[in-house]
Amino acid sequence: MSDVQQGWFWAMHRGEAPQPPVAHLLGQTITRVDPVAGELDADYVAAPAFANPAGHVQGGMLGAMLDALTASVVDATLRPGERVASLNLNIAFLRPAGLGALQGKARLARRGRNVANAEAQLLQGGKVVATATAVCMLVAAHNAAPAAPP
Repeated sequence: MSDVQQGWFWAMHRGEAPQPPVAHLLGQTITRVDPVAGELDADYVAAPAFANPAGHVQGGMLGAMLDALTASVVDATLRPGERVASLNLNIAFLRPAGLGALQGKARLARRGRNVANAEAQLLQGGKVVATATAVCMLVAAHNAAPAAPP
């Protein structure tokens, strides 16, 4: 097992550490991770509480799913004790998303020493409903604050 695969993300992915509460809120299930290709897929469930007045998924909830996707694909590259923080998230909403199942795909576009760039999209019924690009800061293990308990 590589040093990277000993980090928090991989412990969570193997079921050895709990998912963060936001993953439960968003109905997130990570279905595929390819650290070599820098890709990650996840399923989401848009609950009735996510509905806006028009009955579609409120954009902020889609934004939270896209943020989780981009941060997760970066998380998969971190060593034990390292953390990721989203610095910028640019979102494009392409069509209304209905309540229920959504599929997410993320790709690591670039990973430097201190910053990573990631891209993500959310699909529903095979159609892209929203996309995002993110800039993430990588926090070294010696600067990382301890994780808050769930």
